[in-house]
Amino acid sequence: MNEAHARHVLAAYERHYNEYRPHQARNQLPPDAHELPAAAHGLSSTGKVLRTRILGGLINEYRYAA
Repeated sequence: MNEAHARHVLAAYERHYNEYRPHQARNQLPPDAHELPAAAHGLSSTGKVLRTRILGGLINEYRYAA
């Protein structure tokens, strides 16, 4: 596309990589996390999962609905 598009894509990936993507060397924490997320108790096998599409679905993030 163009330079602005490339910068947008790289910024979105960098945000995902540093804030959400688990890293094995950090006990499955992303680089910007300083503590483990709160445990979700009482979730049944029918608990609703929400998907957030990043970069048009190239990357997907999943979370349990509250």
